[in-house]
Amino acid sequence: MNESADQNRQDPDHTVQGEGDYNAARRYDKAAREFAESGKVEDAARDAKPTSADEADALRRAENEGKSHAKGEDPALYRPGKDQAQEQQQQQQQ
Repeated sequence: MNESADQNRQDPDHTVQGEGDYNAARRYDKAAREFAESGKVEDAARDAKPTSADEADALRRAENEGKSHAKGEDPALYRPGKDQAQEQQQQQQQ
């Protein structure tokens, strides 16, 4: 066994558990929840807005570049709700 693996086994703060670090996920979830509940979201969003047309253009280009590497949007985002699906089925049957 290598020394690094032995150190990780002894130090629970530096272990990866299964598919990921559950402790880190819990810390992130807690921090995100606290931020959302803090009332500071609107201010942070306002502070994050581009300060110039050039910056806005650079952000759009970066977003488009990132999207060009993506496999696409989650189809669930566009799936009609249960009521809408039933409505569509009824219309097709008529």
